[in-house]
Amino acid sequence: MENSAEVWVVPEPLSIHETTMEDGARIFLRRHGNPEGQRLVICHGNGLAIDLYYPFWSLLEKDFDIIVYDLRNHGWNSISDQKNHNLPSFVNDHNKILEEIDIIFGNKPKIGIYHSVSALAALLSPTNGSEFEARILFDPPVCKPDDYPLEFDIVTRRVARMTRNRVEWIRCIEEYVEVLDCLPGFSRMVPGTLDLFARTTFRKCEENSGYQLRCPREYEAQIIYHARSFSVIVDFDHFQCPTKAIGADPLLPFSYLPSFDLNNIMNVDYDFIPESTHFLQLEKPEKCVRTMLDFLKANNLLKA
Repeated sequence: MENSAEVWVVPEPLSIHETTMEDGARIFLRRHGNPEGQRLVICHGNGLAIDLYYPFWSLLEKDFDIIVYDLRNHGWNSISDQKNHNLPSFVNDHNKILEEIDIIFGNKPKIGIYHSVSALAALLSPTNGSEFEARILFDPPVCKPDDYPLEFDIVTRRVARMTRNRVEWIRCIEEYVEVLDCLPGFSRMVPGTLDLFARTTFRKCEENSGYQLRCPREYEAQIIYHARSFSVIVDFDHFQCPTKAIGADPLLPFSYLPSFDLNNIMNVDYDFIPESTHFLQLEKPEKCVRTMLDFLKANNLLKA
C-alpha cells in the first residue's frame, strides 16, 4: 500500500529554458544538480514525465550536472498538433535538444539516460550516439527483425486500446492515488511514487475544477501503436558510443510491455534488474543507479 507519509518534492530547477522544435512545438529544458559535474541528459517513457523519475535521478544530483526534459506533449510542455506526435518527431526533437543543450548550457561531454520510447528515439537517431560519451537505455522496446515476437505485436495492440480508454480527468489527486494503489502494475514502486505519478502526469484544469492528463490519451496510444514498427529498424551495427541497456526482469509477468533480451546484440552491454518491471527506475532506483555507474566506471567514463 502507498505510504502517504512519503512525499517526493521535485526541487526548482537551477535554470529553465523553453526551446522551439522544427515544427514549432515547445519543449522546456531544465537544469538540476551540480553544474560542475559530468553532464547527464535524462528523458522518460511514453505518457509519463521526467519529474516522475525524481526517485531515480535525485540520487545523482550531488555529483552530476543534470539536464532533464519532457517529450513533446508531455510533462511541462504544452499540447501541439497530434499529427506530429510520432517517432520521427521524437527523433528530430532528440537531435535538436542536444544541439540546444550545448548552446544554452555550454558544450561539454554528455551521457544520455533514456527510458522506453525516449530510448527508442535515441537509438533511431542517424547520429548513432556520436553526441555522447555513453548512453544508458532503460528497457528500450527494440529487437532485431528476426527476433520480433508475435506476442509483442499482440500486446502493443491491446495496450494501445486500453490507453485510449484510460481516465483523462480526475477530481482530485488523492482519489487517483487510491485507484493506482489498487493496480498490480504499480505495486512495486517505491513509497510516495504514486502521488508523484498523479501530480506529474495530470495538470490542474484552467477552466473548471479537477485535473486533466498532461499527455492526451490519444497521443499516448498513437505512440504505442507506432512503436511496433519502429522497434525493429534500429541500426545495431554502427553505434558511435558505449551503450548499456538495462531491462526489466524477464522472469516476471510484465505489467506493460514485454522486455526484450538484448544479449545477442554485440554492440549492447545488456543487463536486467531482478524483481523489476518496465517501471524499473521507479521500483529499484538505487539498483538502477548502481548498475549505470558500474558501466561508466568499467568504461573509464566516471570522473572523480
